[in-house]
Amino acid sequence: MDTTRLSRETGPALRVAALVEPVLDSMGFRLVRVKLSGSTLQIMAERPDGTFSIDDCEQFSRAISPMLDVADIVSTRYQLEVSSPGIDRPLVRHEDFERWAGHEVKIEMAVPVAGRKRFKGNLEGVTDGEVRLFIENPEGGKEPLLIGVPFADIGDAKLTLTDELIEAARAKLPAKALADGSEWTEETTEVSENGRIENG
Repeated sequence: MDTTRLSRETGPALRVAALVEPVLDSMGFRLVRVKLSGSTLQIMAERPDGTFSIDDCEQFSRAISPMLDVADIVSTRYQLEVSSPGIDRPLVRHEDFERWAGHEVKIEMAVPVAGRKRFKGNLEGVTDGEVRLFIENPEGGKEPLLIGVPFADIGDAKLTLTDELIEAARAKLPAKALADGSEWTEETTEVSENGRIENG
């Protein structure tokens, strides 16, 4: 199965993603998303089985913090937040869309399909590079309509939090795994005007 990640990061977040992804791979983790919001740099990661514990968060955070300081991609003071994807997680790989087939998803397209950018429906899976989902019939029919949208043209896709999804997540993930958005947050360092690195 295609393991390509939907990468929509830009600017500093894109440079952070390029820096941290090889480190995650070497540690047996994989990158879900990097997001820079205000003074918070969020790195979302997981193990291949979808788990990511507090210990995993801490281990990765301690490995990557010195690299981020040296690379100086984010030049101002910021807070590093390493987190698991959570139950209502972003879907970024073919495997994600297959694993959560049958559950409700919201998709926003980077490239419109039939004039539409937003779709909501139940996942059917991935076929020939297309994410397939059942949406409400736009012509008012009772039966849902099965459509396909190109995986490569998706801007953002996220599971919708439902009781069924919560139960399914509990059943899929080991009892000790954290899948609720658990995170490890620490202050980072910043470079002062005289070039010295100071603790955040």
